Amino acid sequence: MIIDSHQHFWNYEPVKHEWIDDSMSVIRKDFIPGDLKEVYAENGIDGCVAVQADQTLVETDFLLDLASKNDFIKGVVGWIDLRADNLETVLETYKAYEKLKGFRHVVQGEKDSNFLLRSNFLRGISILEKHNYTYDILVFPHQLGAVLEFVKRFPNQKFVIDHIAKPYIKDGFYDGWAVLMKEIGKHKNVYCKLSGMITEADFNTWTPAQIHPYMNLILEVFGTERIMFGSDWPVCLVAGNYKRVKALITEFIAKMSITEQNAIMGNNAIKFYSLK
Repeated sequence: MIIDSHQHFWNYEPVKHEWIDDSMSVIRKDFIPGDLKEVYAENGIDGCVAVQADQTLVETDFLLDLASKNDFIKGVVGWIDLRADNLETVLETYKAYEKLKGFRHVVQGEKDSNFLLRSNFLRGISILEKHNYTYDILVFPHQLGAVLEFVKRFPNQKFVIDHIAKPYIKDGFYDGWAVLMKEIGKHKNVYCKLSGMITEADFNTWTPAQIHPYMNLILEVFGTERIMFGSDWPVCLVAGNYKRVKALITEFIAKMSITEQNAIMGNNAIKFYSLK
């Protein structure tokens, strides 16, 4: 199965989705399962993991509702307040939802560079681990030092880094990001999504050749068994289309064995998120 490990749905609201600035105006509209189903039919995708875009329990419930009505949504990465005193109680209310696989916090938007290392957040991750949920790490490169310390503390928690930690491809910055990703990748419980890369390059002029050095580093560090394809649809539409995003990955891995290609394009996501 080909699984898109990272995409979003939303009913567009200007205030809620204020992060969609003028340069991304093409995605200032609703994106619902019917839209994506057509895209998947055109591109040979069998299923997906829907990831939160808004930091509310309403968002988590919205995605779970969509997943209950659409078989191709195989898993949901929702949001929950990991710092809350009543986290255990809230998690109990979600136990019945088999498609809820894990959670994410938009750490890239936090002003505190060490947000991940604060005691209340660490406590929340320890509770996630106890309940066997995954955690998606969404950060910018300047936060990778904290990520390294963070993953060291939880050797048994399943982590995945979204969008290869959003390196500054447009500016050509590489070395600082690469050094820290190499260290983080030594921790075998950490996976990485080959996703969100074209939107870190120049929206209009990016080429696969510009992105390949970053992809090569991720392959070297995480190996074919810990990386997974993700489209970041519909965000990817600001810099291309689904076909180009998929081709960026499939052409990059074309010389690998069929087993390795299948791992990256679906089997690793199935394993990581325990998809059915």
